Amino acid sequence: MDLVLKNCKLVDKNGEHFIKIEDGQITDISKNPLEASQTIDIKSNYVLPGFIDPHIHFRDPGLTQKEDFKTGSEAAANGGFTTVIDMPNTLPKTNTYNALKEKIKIAKGKSVVNFELQAGTNCLEEMERMMELRPISFKIFMDLESDESLEKIFHDLSLLKEKTAYNGLVATHCEKKSIVERETARLKEKSKNAAIDYTYARPAVAEDESVRQAIELARANDLRLHICHLSSRKSLSMAKSASKSMPISWEFTPHHLLLDNSSYNVYETFIKTNPPLREKQDSVRISDLDETSIIGTDHAPHTLEDKTKGTWASSPGIPNLETVVPLLLTEVNRGNIDLKIIPKILSQNAAKVYGLENKGEIAIGKDADLTVIDLKQEGKFNIEEFKTKAEYSPFDGWEYQGLPVMTIVNGKIVMDKI
Repeated sequence: MDLVLKNCKLVDKNGEHFIKIEDGQITDISKNPLEASQTIDIKSNYVLPGFIDPHIHFRDPGLTQKEDFKTGSEAAANGGFTTVIDMPNTLPKTNTYNALKEKIKIAKGKSVVNFELQAGTNCLEEMERMMELRPISFKIFMDLESDESLEKIFHDLSLLKEKTAYNGLVATHCEKKSIVERETARLKEKSKNAAIDYTYARPAVAEDESVRQAIELARANDLRLHICHLSSRKSLSMAKSASKSMPISWEFTPHHLLLDNSSYNVYETFIKTNPPLREKQDSVRISDLDETSIIGTDHAPHTLEDKTKGTWASSPGIPNLETVVPLLLTEVNRGNIDLKIIPKILSQNAAKVYGLENKGEIAIGKDADLTVIDLKQEGKFNIEEFKTKAEYSPFDGWEYQGLPVMTIVNGKIVMDKI
């Protein structure tokens, strides 16, 4: 069935438009009326290219008490996201052909939004097998690897690029293992630990040294580097400098942009995450967002029991899919962000980095993945109304102005609050 959206505002065009959708693709955009078997009035709200989250943890398989592809994708749709990229640290890890094949099957059966999967690294032979299933990139958790191991992993990825259709994109969790181990051991010697100690156990210098190492290894092995959840101002400076001479990108999370480590005094271990919230002077902030930025939520839900086991045993991770868009639109309404960068930081830039050629843009011939936002709608976050299995959020109770009110995936409406 074909569909027309009428009374649509577009960020880059004047006036209101009609958008026609047929067979999951955009077939016409016009200021003049368009006809279809179904017409939906967008009521002068903005229509943006469907939002893409390049960093989510749906915990499926093996950890589905925390989240699964059904609840996670419903949370994504509720938050305005049409495409998500899932991480490989599930049970089992998604670092073998069989595990990747099984996760694809699970996601196809449960997801209400588009999905892509990152693969974990393994021996070269296993990564060659995984390439038959076309993972969107490979993820390296540098905080779990020694220097020698990292050199081999990056070298193997360069060989993989020569032997297969692998595009050379590697995503990294940048924290240096040796620094984290040393500082954690030092802090555990205290007679009693507060939740905020966790932020000093994984200090900014651990991220900075790891980002430096990732840049060097990616450059030496001719790989494209994407730095996940960049949180340190010094790391940001290094990444920007490197971008002048090599292909590199990075993403920011909402919690690193809007909170600092003083939040541990309020939320305690509910705010525990890797990398941890930084001291205010070291932290990235909303003013660091520009038209080249990418938002990755690092949506990482846990059970309440997982989050309340003390400083060291509590699981790190924050659910973000249903809060990030209203948080950013609130900043737009406050004048801290230009509306024109929203489609870039939430869609277009991630589509370019990850090679999602038919996404990230509202244009004839592109996939009909669309997010409608109401800039005027005000409210207060209520965790009980979320679709995620997580029952906590540092943003629960925060007031917002601006809300995603419709999510369209391949021409199909999967969320409607208009």
